[in-house]
Amino acid sequence: MRGFGFREHGGLDRLEFVEVPDPVPGPGEVRVRIRAAAFNRLDRFTLEGIPGLTVERPHVLGSDGAGEVDSFGEGVRGLRKGEKVLLNPAIWDGTCEACRAGDEALCRNFRILGEHTQGSATEFAVLPRRNIHPLPARLSFAEGAAAPLVFETAWRALVSVGGVAPGQRVAIVGSGGGVATAAVQVAKLLGAEVAVASRSRSKAERALGLGADAALEFSEETPLDRVLWQWSGKRGVDVILDSVGTPTVPRSMRALARSGRLVVIGATAGAIVELDLRLVFWRQASLRGSTMANAREFDAVLAHLAAGRLRPVIDSQFPFERGTDAFRRFDAPDQFGKIVLDAP
Repeated sequence: MRGFGFREHGGLDRLEFVEVPDPVPGPGEVRVRIRAAAFNRLDRFTLEGIPGLTVERPHVLGSDGAGEVDSFGEGVRGLRKGEKVLLNPAIWDGTCEACRAGDEALCRNFRILGEHTQGSATEFAVLPRRNIHPLPARLSFAEGAAAPLVFETAWRALVSVGGVAPGQRVAIVGSGGGVATAAVQVAKLLGAEVAVASRSRSKAERALGLGADAALEFSEETPLDRVLWQWSGKRGVDVILDSVGTPTVPRSMRALARSGRLVVIGATAGAIVELDLRLVFWRQASLRGSTMANAREFDAVLAHLAAGRLRPVIDSQFPFERGTDAFRRFDAPDQFGKIVLDAP
């Protein structure tokens, strides 16, 4: 089976088409014929090599996908061959204490499609039955591939971890990535006042079309904390979503309101930060981490997608043979939304 990925970790020069064995569904598993796959920043990190993580090589990338049920193993119920489906890329064992308690995102053996397993940028993917969901009728295969990871990440970060309430101020640091475009919509759905802060004013302003109330630009001369402080009327921001890391997290912390929450979902520009703890205890603020979602959270996202209250944002769509071009799109200054790859 042909897939798009790598044989050796490194930069974009390591990307290639690889051959991997055809996956065979075991008991309780479903094989999906992929029609569209979508990339995330996670795929770049997997290509480069994540410290402490060993992946099977050659390795197929892609943590999102949509397609049609091809076959299934013993014990699978509620699906028919040819049914249109999308994949939940969050994989849990279903047996640990966290899973039994209903918070699968904290599973001790938590994995992500395309990071810990072979990914979706190929012909077939095999996943547990619980990871296979009907594709909402209003979504195309490309939109179905663009939605899962970013919306479940944004939903858990803002709803379960961030505790966003109606009327609160929410700031999203960064504007072009898939999670940012999802987070704007989720925050507005929750009744929040939303600002998107970016180093690019043009990209931040595009978020206004998704419902954001303010588009803010920050720089070395006008740092993030000052911009957010002014936007909040010098009262601070209730919830800040930050996936950038080293350059922004300390300044995000400074912009929090009393009892504010800084939710970190990534570290694309560095993982080591230095914080002034006096800000934390004096404002009774908190720094929280969030990754992916549990089953209930994913079901909530799907219901909103099916009803049209949330919509995937696709930056660009590439044929399979242009997989490398799709990856290079991450570096484009005007990238806004998800990058989708058609099936081989």
